[in-house]
Amino acid sequence: MEAAKFLKLLGKRKWLIIGVPLVTLVLSFFLVRNLPDSYDSHSRMSTGLVDQSQQVITKEGFQENKINIEFGNLLEMMRLERVSDQVSYRLIIHDLTDSVPFRKKSNLVKQLNSSAIAHAIEVYRKHYADKTPLNPYNEDEKGLIKVINSMGYTSEQIKKNLLIYRPNNSDYIDVNYTSDNPYLSAYLVNATTEEFISYYSDFIKNNNEKKVSFLDTLLSKKGAQLARLKGELEAYKVKNRILNTNEEASNLFKQLSNYQTTKQSAEKDIASYEGALKNIEDKFNPKDRKYFEASVVPINQQISATKQYLLNMSDEYIKSNYDEKIKRKIDSAKNVANSQIQLASDKYISNPNSSKESLVQQKAKMELDLDLAKFSLSTLTNEIDRLNKQYDVLVPHEAAIQNYESAIDIASKEYLDAQNRFNQSSLESSLAISLKQIEVGLPAQATASKKMLLVAVSGIVSLILVLVALFIAFYFDQSISTSNELANISNKVVLGSIPLLGNSLIQLKALWGESFKENVSMLSFREMLRSCRFEIENEMGKSKILLINSLSRGEGKTFFSMSLAYAFLMIKKRVLLIDGNFSDPKITKETETEFFIEDFLSGKKLLNADRPNNEIVVLGNRGGDASLLEISNSENIEIKFNQLKEDFDIIIIESEGLTSFNKSKEWIFFSEKVLTVFESGRKLSIQSKQSVDYLKGLNEKFIGWIFNRDENESFTKK
Repeated sequence: MEAAKFLKLLGKRKWLIIGVPLVTLVLSFFLVRNLPDSYDSHSRMSTGLVDQSQQVITKEGFQENKINIEFGNLLEMMRLERVSDQVSYRLIIHDLTDSVPFRKKSNLVKQLNSSAIAHAIEVYRKHYADKTPLNPYNEDEKGLIKVINSMGYTSEQIKKNLLIYRPNNSDYIDVNYTSDNPYLSAYLVNATTEEFISYYSDFIKNNNEKKVSFLDTLLSKKGAQLARLKGELEAYKVKNRILNTNEEASNLFKQLSNYQTTKQSAEKDIASYEGALKNIEDKFNPKDRKYFEASVVPINQQISATKQYLLNMSDEYIKSNYDEKIKRKIDSAKNVANSQIQLASDKYISNPNSSKESLVQQKAKMELDLDLAKFSLSTLTNEIDRLNKQYDVLVPHEAAIQNYESAIDIASKEYLDAQNRFNQSSLESSLAISLKQIEVGLPAQATASKKMLLVAVSGIVSLILVLVALFIAFYFDQSISTSNELANISNKVVLGSIPLLGNSLIQLKALWGESFKENVSMLSFREMLRSCRFEIENEMGKSKILLINSLSRGEGKTFFSMSLAYAFLMIKKRVLLIDGNFSDPKITKETETEFFIEDFLSGKKLLNADRPNNEIVVLGNRGGDASLLEISNSENIEIKFNQLKEDFDIIIIESEGLTSFNKSKEWIFFSEKVLTVFESGRKLSIQSKQSVDYLKGLNEKFIGWIFNRDENESFTKK
């Protein structure tokens, strides 16, 4: 539905749709026909970012995102003002000094004398050598900027036709330039490539030098720090007489472990010897013990001396950390003691009557072993205490040394890292820059003309713009252009549609004759009037007074009222047409009637329904700012209308639009049915919507709409 409506709109505006692109095509042709030919030149530069064969230091793997960022940085650096300024200097110096300039001298350059040109060349060369831009706040340099601008060599002017890009994720950067001079295009792409390589080389070189200098300082600092920490550790060890804390601690721990084990064994031996001696003592009676003690005095003196020697050797053995030489002496002394004890037994120094010789011998050995165990326990305890004190002294030294060694380890790693980075940076800075021009720009033939393409594009764009404008107008258009839209919005039936017709009202009398027999549009219009008359007659029923109004002025209700009156006249109806529009009495003027509503209501004139030739009786008005109730009172008006209903079959009243709400409402009060004319293409304003609500509030009295000037209706010959 909407699409069909839009297509109809395009059909109505077909001359606009055709005309605008045609005018655009003609204008574009005349504008572009004198455009100069264009010449493209191309230069290519290798970066070495992707091609590993160009890299001395091979990088492990490639990260596509990182490569893209690096290429993006390169492309943006090529577009820097610093690079394009250098190119501008070269171009202007060339045109001012070369006998064959790229472009003709501008009017500003022509005004310069030889001294001014020489001064300009000198300043341009100085800034080119220093790689500095011109200062726009300096009056002299401001004028030189204008000279460059007049020749079209400023950075902005150059960049308009300069294309810099990376082709197909390759290792290259392409530079393209288009101008009206093939030699200018070639010179500019080569100059841009050369100036960028020079700028980038200086940029990388300066950065590498700064990096190497920084890393050299850092390396010296880390080396000094490492040497200082090593010196402090060495001084600490010398001061505290420490060779190797780990080895010393290990030896002390082993000795402590051995002494602890030996001490536990000695304690165990003492307990066992004491128990065994007590058992032996219990087996001797007092006489045996007395005899035994008296008999062994001489031999005991020898045994006591040997025992003392064993005690001394045992003490030495423990203090020497169990030296084997002392161990052999102890074993030899034990053998001597055993021999002395055996000798005492052999000489029968015990009681001859007693059978306890073996017990005496065991007792003597156990007493010797017990004394040795007790003495060694005391010595072991002293040695353990001494070793613990040495270990306690060694612990804080170990903590301090570990701190020194940890700091030295960190400092060593930092020093090695700084040294590796310094070596890497030194190597990179010593290598040549990987950027290089591998394809030089050359003068080329003129490119294919784009003049006709521009003309075609302008026509297509203008056509699209016209269509878009029409679509926007259609989309936001709130006007009612079809009878269905009117019926849907108002929820009231449309009784008929009247097409857009250019004929005047005077021809209405002839419309029903034979003069329009061959006129298809008039015949179709007549058929539509008949259809409207039929529908209205059905809606009227027995009612005779029909009021025809509109929502606003100029919607064609006058023409329709007169046309409808003639339609009713053709079916032999006695028709009265009342001009109730006091503000604009068109019916009165068109018919030149002699009967006026003012005279009829006042009783000055009477109406005769019997008219010659079955003509329509017209009751006009004298105009002015009047209303129906101002002419007469309601009782009289009602009486007069009842009289008219007896004399006429149909009374058609044309009133003012509902914009003059009160005047129209007075006629509505005395009418029996109301019919409203709506012009196609009108919008429903807020006031119009209120009027529609009022008409709908009339209920059965409001019979519907006439859709006037309908452009969608087509005339067909019957």
